Amino acid sequence: MTQNRLMSASTAAAPRGRFSLYLDLIRWNRPAGWLLLLWPSLGALWFAAGGWPGWHLLIVFVLGTILMRSAGCCVNDVADRDFDRHVKRTAQRPVTSGAVSVKEALALGAVLALAAFALVLTTNRVTVLWSFAALAVTLIYPYAKRFLSIPQAVLGIAFSFGIPMAFAAVQSEVPTFAWWLLAGNLFWVLAYDTEYAMVDRDDDLKIGMKTSAITFGRFDVAAVMASYAIFLAVWAAAGANESLGPAFFVAVGVAAAQALWHWRLIRDRTRDGCFKAFRLNHWLGFTVFAGVVAGYALR
Repeated sequence: MTQNRLMSASTAAAPRGRFSLYLDLIRWNRPAGWLLLLWPSLGALWFAAGGWPGWHLLIVFVLGTILMRSAGCCVNDVADRDFDRHVKRTAQRPVTSGAVSVKEALALGAVLALAAFALVLTTNRVTVLWSFAALAVTLIYPYAKRFLSIPQAVLGIAFSFGIPMAFAAVQSEVPTFAWWLLAGNLFWVLAYDTEYAMVDRDDDLKIGMKTSAITFGRFDVAAVMASYAIFLAVWAAAGANESLGPAFFVAVGVAAAQALWHWRLIRDRTRDGCFKAFRLNHWLGFTVFAGVVAGYALR
């Protein structure tokens, strides 16, 4: 009787343990990653709709962002498993440590991507077509780190693709205005992912990984700050073009103050300082998004 109970308890615990590994694989306890994708996508949604976009598109883009970010983590960890074991911060990731197999990770990623695609199917044909381009960039990025000196440029496109998709979903087309927003957002991605790369620079040099932190060298901090400035300038110009008014520009000013705080965190290039700056970037993105919402609400 007691033995049967122990066996039942063991059987019940196994799925929960597996589920916990899958949550770790998709970084469920670290939402900063998907928030970095979410705020520019939602900002673009508001720009495209000229204000409130409606519950349907809001739900599609929030859930779709979470699902695609999670799928991207699965693909990234499979692609980087042989590199990650040599990096202090990533050595214990589920795929790298062998706790989750490559097939399991890819299967989970496929399921998550299909769930995101199901959401896209509720929009329109133009958005569906753009979703294939978004998937292609997501799959390409993990391998860009092997060949490009600044792979963050590819990541910038991947993390900004919600912008043209937002316009496609609202307007059934992607105007030039959307591409300006994407170009500006690309520099924000370059800023925060360079901060991220600065954390692992010593390890990446040893294993031959290419990153913007290595490419920029002693100009890394200057490059990060210049990227913040370009991002904020482009989005400020977009807001001015839409006549968003004082509330929006106050938010941009607050975001600029956050960028200056990040300079204080990264100027000494410490691991802790650079990682903290990276992790807090989603607040900068949220501030700009909140400004867009407030601008349209008060216009």
